[in-house]
Amino acid sequence: MLIGVPKEIKDHEYRVGVTPGGARALTAAGHEVLVQSGAGQRIGFSDEHYVAAGARIAASAAEVYACPLVVKVKEPQAAELPLLHSGQVLFTYFHLASAPDLTARLLERRIVAIAYETVTDAQGGLPLLTPMSEVAGRIAIQAGATALQLANGGNGVLLGGVAGVAPARVVVLGAGTVGTQAARMALGAGADVTILDINLNRLRYLDDVFGPRLKTLYSEMQAIEELVSGADLVVGSVLIPGKRAPRLLSRKMVQSMTPGAVLVDVAIDQGGCAETSRPTTHSQPTYVEEGVVHYCVTNMPAACARTSTHALTNATLPYAVQLAGSGWRQALTDNPGLRDGLNLCLGEVTHPRVAEDLGYTYCEPQKALL
Repeated sequence: MLIGVPKEIKDHEYRVGVTPGGARALTAAGHEVLVQSGAGQRIGFSDEHYVAAGARIAASAAEVYACPLVVKVKEPQAAELPLLHSGQVLFTYFHLASAPDLTARLLERRIVAIAYETVTDAQGGLPLLTPMSEVAGRIAIQAGATALQLANGGNGVLLGGVAGVAPARVVVLGAGTVGTQAARMALGAGADVTILDINLNRLRYLDDVFGPRLKTLYSEMQAIEELVSGADLVVGSVLIPGKRAPRLLSRKMVQSMTPGAVLVDVAIDQGGCAETSRPTTHSQPTYVEEGVVHYCVTNMPAACARTSTHALTNATLPYAVQLAGSGWRQALTDNPGLRDGLNLCLGEVTHPRVAEDLGYTYCEPQKALL
C-alpha cells in the first residue's frame, strides 16, 4: 500500500506521523512510503534520513494526500481539507466532539477517520492517547510555572518556594495520565499539590505511589470551589474518551481565583473544562480573563516535538502496519480496539459519543464495514 506522511501545518506543529525508523519498518513490510519534503526537518529527521530508510520524498502536500492511507499527527487543517478524497483513510488525532465544523467537512469528503484518541487496548485503555497525555501532563507544569512569572501576567509565585517561603498551591483536576504526570512534575518542583478525581481506586493508587506528599481528594463541586479559589496553578486534565470534556469550572469559580493565578486547560482539545477556556496556539499561548492567565494550547506536545514524535510513533506504528497490510476494512474487523478508533466512515458517524455530542445519527462500525 502507498502510505502518505504529510508535513504538519498547524501552528508550531513539528511532530511527524512516521519516523525514518517507522518508514523502514513499513517498507520492509512491502509498502511504499511517501513523505512530504521537510516533514521532519525541525526535529532532526531530514529528507535524506527518510530516503535512506526506503521512503520517497514528495514535493507537495497534494502528492501525499493522493495516497489511500495518510498517517499524520493533528486533525486536517482548512488548507488540507480540499486535498482529501472519498474512501481515503486518515489515521491521526481528530477530537471531533469539540469540532462540529470540521466534522461536517470530513463527512462531506466521505473519508475514513480513524482517531488515535479513541483506539482502545484489551484493558480498555487508550494506547495512542497515553503517550501524548504523558507529555502534555509534564508540559502543563512547565507552562504553568512560566505563566506564573510576573512578566507573563502571573502572580509571581515560584512553584517550589524557597526556605521560609511557602510553595505554590497546585490543583490538578483529574487523576488520569495527564493529571498523574502533572502531579508528578509539580511535586518534583516542590509545589503543594492536590489532585481530585471521582475514581477512588485511582486516588488510592496515587496515595500509595506518592505517599503523603500528594494530597488526594474526591472530586465534587464544593471541594473544587474551595481548592480553586486558593490555587496558584490549576491544571484541567479531565477526559471522557471521544466526548466533549465536562465543564468543571464555571466563570464564577474562575472569578474567585487569585489575580494572576494560572489555569492550564489540557482538556482544550476536547472543548476545555472551564467556561472561560478557548483554544490558543504556541504563537499566542496565553490570555487573561477574569484576572486569571489561561494557557489553552491545543497541541501542547508540539512544544517538545522530538520527544513527542518518538513517543507517539512507538505506539502508532504497529497499527499503521496492520492498516496497510490488511487493508482498513479487514484491520478494523480483526482488531476491535482499532475499530473503536473509527469515528467517521464514508459519510457516517461511527463513534457513539461523537454522534451524541454533535447531534448525528450513530452508525455502528460493524455496519459501516460491510
